[in-house]
Amino acid sequence: MSLRDTLEFLAQQPLLALACGAIFAVTLGGMIKRVTPRLGRLIQGLGNLSLVAALLLTIVQVARLTSGHDLALPQIGLPEQRVTGGETRIEMSNDGHFWLQASVNGQKRRFLVDTGATITALSEGTAEAAQVEQQELRQSVLMRTANGTVTAELARIDELRFGNVVARDLDAVIAPGLGETNVIGMNLLSRLASWRVEGRTLVLVPNHPQNNTDPS
Repeated sequence: MSLRDTLEFLAQQPLLALACGAIFAVTLGGMIKRVTPRLGRLIQGLGNLSLVAALLLTIVQVARLTSGHDLALPQIGLPEQRVTGGETRIEMSNDGHFWLQASVNGQKRRFLVDTGATITALSEGTAEAAQVEQQELRQSVLMRTANGTVTAELARIDELRFGNVVARDLDAVIAPGLGETNVIGMNLLSRLASWRVEGRTLVLVPNHPQNNTDPS
C-alpha cells in the first residue's frame, strides 16, 4: 500500500488516525527527550492525551450502539412499498410490522423497519452477499433480540436503497444471531427529513428524494 493510499484510508478512519498519531507522538517524544527533556516530555504528554481521547471516543461509540434497545424478529411478511411524490409509503404487514425490500450494495434483501433498534443490522448471509466487511478496528457489541443476547460486529454499508431513499456510508452491525433477518434501525431513520405512521402505513420522507429506486 502506497503512502497516499494509507493517508486516504486513515482519513476514513478518524479513530485509527488519532491512535496512530498518538503512538507516533509518544515515540517521537521519547527520542527527543534524550536531547531536549522538556520538549520530549511535552510531546509525550500530548501523545498520551491523544491515546486517552481515542479510547474514550471508542467507548462512547460502542455505548451509543448498545443502548439496550430490543430487536423484534417476527415472521416475514412483505407488502409492496410505493413512492408517492417525495415520499416512500410502506403498508403494515399482517404480522403488525413494517417490512421493505432494499438494495444493499446492489443485493436485494428484505428488511424489518424497527424504531426500537439503535442501528441497522445485517444477517451474515446478507453481509457476505453484499460484500459488507467488518470495520478494520474490530469492535464487538452485544445486542438483545427475541432469541436472546447476540454478539455483533461493527460494519459500514456503502449504499442502501429503497423507494426514493438512498443512504450511503451507513453504520451497521453484522449479527449472526439474527438468522436471515435484516433490520433498518434508527441510525437510518434519523437521516430522513421525517417519518411517521398514518394508520397502517409508514411514511418515509428523505431530505433529497431520489428517483424511484425500489428494487422489487
